[in-house]
Amino acid sequence: MGIDVYNAECRKIVQRYSKEWEVIMTRIGRWIDFKNDYKTLYPWFMESVWWIFKQLYLKGFVYQGNKVMPYSTACNTPLSNFESGQNYKDVIDPAITVSLPIIGDKDGAALLVWTTTPWTLPSNLAACVHPELIYARFEHISTKKIYIMLESRIATIFQTGDYNVFKTFPGKTLKGLRYEPIFDFFKHLENKAFVVLTDDYVTEESGTGIVHQSPYFGEDDYRVCLAAGVITKDQDPVCPLDANGCFLPPVTDFEGQYVKDADKNIINNLKARGRLIHQSQIKHSYPFCWRSDTPLIYRAIPSWFIRVEHMKDQLLQSAKDTYWVPDFIKEKRFGNWLREARDWAISRNRYWGTPIPIWMSSKGDEIICIGSIAELEELTGLKITDLHRENIDKIEIPSRIPGNPPLKRIPEVFDCWFESGVMPYAQHHYPFENLKEFEDRFPADFIAEGIDQTRGWFYTLIVVSTALFGKAPFKNLIANGLVLASDGQKMSKRKSNYPDPLEIVNKYGADALRLYLINSPVVRAENLRFKEEGVRDIVKDVLLPWFNAYRFLIQNIEGYVQDNGKTFIYDEQYIVSSNIMDRWILSFTQSLLAYVRREMDLYHLYNVIPRLTKYIDYLTNWYVRMNRKRFKGEGGFEDCLAALSTLFNVLLNIIKMMAPFAPFLSENMYQNLKLLCYDKAGSVHFTMLPEPNNKLIDVNIERAVMRMQNVIELGRVVRDRKTIPIKYPLPEIIVIHHDVQYIKDIISLQDYILSELNVKNIITTTDTCKFGITFKAEPDHRLLGNRLKQDFKMVMQHLKSLSDAEISKAMNTGFVTIGKHRIELEEIRLILKCENFNTDQYEVNSDNDVVILLDVTPDSSMKDEGMAREIINRIQKLRKKAHLVPTDEVRVFYRCSEDLDRVARDYKEFIESTIKAPFRDVKTKTSQDHLIIEDLQTLKDAEIYIALTKTSNVQFPLVRWVNVMLVGTKSKYCKAANKGVVLLETADTKMNLEKLKAAVSQLFGVENIALWNKKYGELKDDEVIHELSGTTVFVVPFGKKEELPEENGIPFCKTANFEINGISGTVVLENPQGNALRLDANKVINKWMEATQR
Repeated sequence: MGIDVYNAECRKIVQRYSKEWEVIMTRIGRWIDFKNDYKTLYPWFMESVWWIFKQLYLKGFVYQGNKVMPYSTACNTPLSNFESGQNYKDVIDPAITVSLPIIGDKDGAALLVWTTTPWTLPSNLAACVHPELIYARFEHISTKKIYIMLESRIATIFQTGDYNVFKTFPGKTLKGLRYEPIFDFFKHLENKAFVVLTDDYVTEESGTGIVHQSPYFGEDDYRVCLAAGVITKDQDPVCPLDANGCFLPPVTDFEGQYVKDADKNIINNLKARGRLIHQSQIKHSYPFCWRSDTPLIYRAIPSWFIRVEHMKDQLLQSAKDTYWVPDFIKEKRFGNWLREARDWAISRNRYWGTPIPIWMSSKGDEIICIGSIAELEELTGLKITDLHRENIDKIEIPSRIPGNPPLKRIPEVFDCWFESGVMPYAQHHYPFENLKEFEDRFPADFIAEGIDQTRGWFYTLIVVSTALFGKAPFKNLIANGLVLASDGQKMSKRKSNYPDPLEIVNKYGADALRLYLINSPVVRAENLRFKEEGVRDIVKDVLLPWFNAYRFLIQNIEGYVQDNGKTFIYDEQYIVSSNIMDRWILSFTQSLLAYVRREMDLYHLYNVIPRLTKYIDYLTNWYVRMNRKRFKGEGGFEDCLAALSTLFNVLLNIIKMMAPFAPFLSENMYQNLKLLCYDKAGSVHFTMLPEPNNKLIDVNIERAVMRMQNVIELGRVVRDRKTIPIKYPLPEIIVIHHDVQYIKDIISLQDYILSELNVKNIITTTDTCKFGITFKAEPDHRLLGNRLKQDFKMVMQHLKSLSDAEISKAMNTGFVTIGKHRIELEEIRLILKCENFNTDQYEVNSDNDVVILLDVTPDSSMKDEGMAREIINRIQKLRKKAHLVPTDEVRVFYRCSEDLDRVARDYKEFIESTIKAPFRDVKTKTSQDHLIIEDLQTLKDAEIYIALTKTSNVQFPLVRWVNVMLVGTKSKYCKAANKGVVLLETADTKMNLEKLKAAVSQLFGVENIALWNKKYGELKDDEVIHELSGTTVFVVPFGKKEELPEENGIPFCKTANFEINGISGTVVLENPQGNALRLDANKVINKWMEATQR
């Protein structure tokens, strides 16, 4: 294929995926400047990579050595750790135990090593034991031979009763012992090799507890032998294999044999020489090449390194100067990695990537490191436009030594992590241009990546920046956890164990996915099991309630403008209200704003999102719901304006707070709200997070409302427990708390408690004894734990044992003394218990702070009121079913049995004041009352008939007509209006199916449609057209079946009738609904008359 063709394909892949990435990132609201991006394949980026590498080279940080890596013998190439983990299989391998006779041992004892890779034994240079584990010197009774191995593993090789332990000792006792080589191929290294070493990586889980060391075929082997001086970084590797994994000299006994094939011959050789002690097989998971599906081996690969070990202290200091979330990642996981930092292998045997800019003579005695395109051009006299291998591999640099051949570039490219580590500089083409831009942005304010980058990007960034500038390239770091499949496994395309992200976004919206992830353990650097239901719940529990609050505001602003004939313009300077719930939500919002700013400064996303989503619950389920009547103007013009301005204020603030997390819905709301205020930024994302207005914060009101909410919640739980619907009033609630201020707070908001719990009377008291209330003390673990340290456990036990009298005394003094410690009342949680109060009249509930007693025995009048509320509920549900809005004027007629009829008559005024409509016996219904919807329902074993009608102020057309309504499709015209009217006859023209479809298409701008009617189903011929008059024709996409809404028989649009000289007709004044037609009614009537008379 050639490098040029291969790299051209790689370039196409990058371009394809970068386009897909742009689509995905834009769709999920990731704000990136794609027009001014950087890619590691850009020549100017690669040039900066070269410059940085040369600075490290000039500092003496670069050297050539060996690195043990996963290697594919079929593809003749090393693999990354990521690639090696893609294809594991269960295989059966030999498991053999081999003897290592100890030189100079008086009894001829031998060490026993165990391996599942016999082919590595010819390259053995050492043995390793754990320094602290217990080893044994024992006799194998059957053979009379003396062996040494881990005591706990003897029985896995020798039969019980066939060995006799002489002595046990820690592994470090064996350190330094020398043994006879397994093979003589590398006996010339015996001055340093064939020695016992110690290291903690040895385990007692398998084998003999003595690990044979073949340093160029295992990462730990290499590390241990290098640390012990058995090998050096710059020596020729003991790696007698060719590129195909076949043995080379000096391993002449097995020369030319593939390593896996040689296992059998090596075992036979050991057996023949008496070195094989035990042989078995083991089934285990083993890595295979994902390309060739052949077993991988680990072998030493010649590599280029950057020295890191010498600057561990500087790296730790650079990390210490940064702020991490969560902080334990920096101190433990990352800190431990830095303390054990090893030199970094930065070369890879690849074709695609940034070539390492080293030109070397064939003997290696002359090296030139290039740091820029200009430097390469100067040394070669060539014009350089691209730095990929196909363009520079053939370039030679003349030797500075007369008579020497030219220098050629080494074949390796940089590890992609090196390119990632230099991105803070290369993204600006530093130092070749943009110097000021780089200096202004370095170090970066923050970076964020997965916790798996602790040993990846986070590490490479710190190493390069510390080596170049002596500091970290970032100030703050957010480490995220990993998103796993719902079964807890890694997401895998092969396993198809996760949903397509774009499908999730298209189904639920990007905002829902963003909030789900940001509100998950991921932002605490913990793993998340991704579940689609979680995204769905964000829509249901957060986005929809939030949007409904916004829509509720807009609807009521429109109502305010229509009712009062005044425009509404929000002005923050005039946010003044005496209403306590207005003052609460304003204060609560500003307190939240202060909290969000504080936590965002600390990058604590995991604290911010829960508070924001909880706020939306408070806004919708407390403030909006408890003030609905005020928004509709029932408290007067000024009170309505105060409520609307308050809701506008808090919605505008929450939109700005939520904008970074839910950018799309926030932007949509902001664009509409800014039309009603002086905030005129082009986008909510162009605005700064507001500063909290401390003048609006009232901690006393916030405290009082919170306490009120607690009491209401406790009361609701009691109602649920006793299955008493909120519609049925109860006589009394008693609120008990030892704190006088708590009681004052409850009294100040008692009207809300009475209303929300539908209770007639409230009693408050601090007299706990009267109702058998006792106290229990619990420590505040956070406050006392931090202060008392080791004494905390003793104090906690004493606090829990305090009597009720002792607690009462502490409440009076404000503290309690335990041993040498004075414990303040603020450091104690006082829990109220109601264990001795028992009565059928009251139901008790407590949240360990306040106790409520709810009288659950309503009298007959209260039961009647509950029935009246049930009637109201049925009426409102019927209105909703008929798609009526609150401003639609209706009359309600009813018919029911005697007892229910009595309740309806007795509570007539109460029902009418609630439903804002006349409530009358069906006998009084006249022909002027046009039926909208009717229903017969069962209520408490009684039947009630309810009919909603529209009075005759609606003018019905004199000619045949139909309502038309879009279902499952949208109109292209008139702000997507979806309702209209079509006259089935005009003058001397009558409508057929084809004309009706044409009229609908012209009205809404829709095509490829089908017409449906509730009675006749899909309309397919002309026969039933004129039978449709007064009903609704539903317009649905062709080939689809949609659920059809209820219809009420009222024309969707305004019409005007005329009757002149015996000729009658109808003129449509608006079409579609809400869109007045610009026409001269007289001209339309004249044309109608002329057409009729022809």
